[in-house]
Amino acid sequence: MTLRIRIVWPAGHTTATLEETPTSTALARALPISSTARTWGEEVYFDTPVSVPVEDGARQVVEPGTVAFWTDGDALALPYGPTPISRGDECRLASPCNLLGALDGDPRILATVRDGDPIRVEAVD
Repeated sequence: MTLRIRIVWPAGHTTATLEETPTSTALARALPISSTARTWGEEVYFDTPVSVPVEDGARQVVEPGTVAFWTDGDALALPYGPTPISRGDECRLASPCNLLGALDGDPRILATVRDGDPIRVEAVD
């Protein structure tokens, strides 16, 4: 089973497809989520009401457009390019994160998210 979500902020929106994992299941139960976007280099992250442990397969270096869950901060992490701790062009998250899925389109759309923007995550029917 897969879950599709829509992520909306003032300057745009995108969708993502999530695989069935314990974290994505917990996230689905919490939808819709409204939060405040934070940026860290070329990553958008934001708090969620979900709190889960690190899963097997958690990774710190991921592909642009990965939908990850940062267990240290109970936050969704959406990297689209290098972060302040990246080596070269890699997407290096703050610590190993649970991998949930990927954005459906060009992850560079996230460059239009500004720190402090309201952001909303909802299920796509």
